[in-house]
Amino acid sequence: MSEPEKKTVVVVEDDPSIAMGLEMNLSAEGYAVRAAANGEDGLVLVRAGADLVILDVMLPKMNGFEVVKTLRGDGNAVPVIMLSARGAEMDKVMGLELGAEDYITKPFSLAELLARVKAVLRRDAIARRSTAGPVKAGALLVDVGTREVRRGTDLVELTATEFDVLHCLVAAQGKVLSREQIQAKVWGPTHHGTPRTIDNFVLQLRNKLEDDPQDPKLLLTVRGVGYRFTG
Repeated sequence: MSEPEKKTVVVVEDDPSIAMGLEMNLSAEGYAVRAAANGEDGLVLVRAGADLVILDVMLPKMNGFEVVKTLRGDGNAVPVIMLSARGAEMDKVMGLELGAEDYITKPFSLAELLARVKAVLRRDAIARRSTAGPVKAGALLVDVGTREVRRGTDLVELTATEFDVLHCLVAAQGKVLSREQIQAKVWGPTHHGTPRTIDNFVLQLRNKLEDDPQDPKLLLTVRGVGYRFTG
């Protein structure tokens, strides 16, 4: 029996000590690691093929936000975990709105970072193994097996985590889910996120799925509780 193919993680980090530490520890965990010290080279590596990207924000030539924006503009939904010394909430919001799956502020716990990497890749693997058929939800067709969403005949480009949040709400079959419930289902119960993270992903989904994001008909806010999907 052949060994399972290693998952490829691209690390884009211009601090040599941090980059080396990430490469050594990710390699020890069994990942195939490719590294770049600037945004332009990192973009080339990701386009060549990656299962996950660990991306610093402050990079030479092209910053992390520009890299994510370019990837999503290409239609590349590879999961991205952003790293930054910045602690400002707006920087985190910007990264998430551009399509990053997670955001870790330096200095960070290596154990926590590795746990998040495993969680993102595990969610993706489970979804790809799913044999569940497409789910019709209003005008949307949500296919868990292929991780595709169609609105009528149009394919809607979603990031990995956007899809997970949407599927979580669709699977609830009209029931209200709190932000904490969504966070636990998508990221796991030990994830140290904030309710604002869920709000931003719902906002992104509304922008892609609603006729009028300011007057949503599919992804509804239940004030003081959370969100529900109505199809």
